[in-house]
Amino acid sequence: QVQLVESGGGLVQAGGSLRLSCAASGRTFGDYTIIGWFRQAPGKEREFVAALSRIGRNTYYADSVKGRFTISLDNAKITVYLQMNNLKPEDTAIYYCAAALLGGVVSTQMSYNYWGQGTQVTVSS
Repeated sequence: QVQLVESGGGLVQAGGSLRLSCAASGRTFGDYTIIGWFRQAPGKEREFVAALSRIGRNTYYADSVKGRFTISLDNAKITVYLQMNNLKPEDTAIYYCAAALLGGVVSTQMSYNYWGQGTQVTVSS
C-alpha cells in the first residue's frame, strides 16, 4: 500500500526557516516521475509550491516561493524535503506532498496519483 507521510510543520516567526519531510512507504520515490509539494491556506484553493522530476532532477517553483524554498530528494529515494527559508505570514498553510507515476504538468494537481495527509505550517508576523 502506497503511503506518503509529511512531517516538520510547526509555528515559526516571519523570517524563520522550516524543513518539511515526506516519507514514502509501499514504493520509493524512485518509482515516481514527479514529486511535488502543494499548499492550501484557509479559505483558498490548494496551490502548487514546488516539484522535482526524478529523471534529470529538474526543479520547479511557484513564483511566490522562488529563491526561498528548495525541494530535494535523498539518495535512497525514500524522503523528499522542502527547505523553507525567509518564511512569510502568507506562507501559512497546510502543506501536502504528492507523487506522480507518469509525467504531466508539474503544477497541476491532476498529474499526481498519491497524496499525503498534510502538515500545518504557521508563520507569525
